[in-house]
Amino acid sequence: MSFHLIDLQNWERKEFYEHFSSEVVCTYSTTVNLDITNIKNHRLYPTIIWLLTKTVNQMPEFRTALTNEGVGIYDEMHPAYTIFNKENKNFSAIWTAFHSDYNVFLHSYETDVAQFAASVNYNPKPNRPANSFDISMIPWFTFTSFNINIFGDGKYLLPIFTLGKYFDENGKRLLPLSIQVHHAVCDGYHIGIFVQTLQTFINQFCDSKSINLSYSKR
Repeated sequence: MSFHLIDLQNWERKEFYEHFSSEVVCTYSTTVNLDITNIKNHRLYPTIIWLLTKTVNQMPEFRTALTNEGVGIYDEMHPAYTIFNKENKNFSAIWTAFHSDYNVFLHSYETDVAQFAASVNYNPKPNRPANSFDISMIPWFTFTSFNINIFGDGKYLLPIFTLGKYFDENGKRLLPLSIQVHHAVCDGYHIGIFVQTLQTFINQFCDSKSINLSYSKR
């Protein structure tokens, strides 16, 4: 894991960062419907977790964090996600190391889920890496809006993703995705690029080999 500190004095986003992190502390969320028709015959949760992480790793705005060292950008992120205990009706938050090869990631995901699916603890898997972000899924209902309220000092900069129940409409399978970000590091433009990139990856998905990325890290 590498964390690259940002030179705040020469950062082109300095004024925006200071305004939305100190003067008007502002996070916001938006919900979009992803067209997941192309992956409807695949296992949805691990597939979309991998695709989300793939997209996050393309965009520095979604890898920017505030640590004890200062504001910086992780070179790679790993997904932390929730799994549901059907017997106890609670959930646990676990993580799986990301791998650019979907099949390698899927094997690690299956191993982690099998080990911790029966857990009654919130964080059963130790050593969650600092360069990780949160994904959760609410498969019992669909939604048009979903907002998470984060309290504290208002300096949590990493994104949070929430998935809803998919639904079929006009011959397509759609999946609600709520994207929560901090305005200090991420604007509506960046969310637009993120959604476009994610949808492209979904359309190109094939689990027999890694996706040939058409986007380079910026």
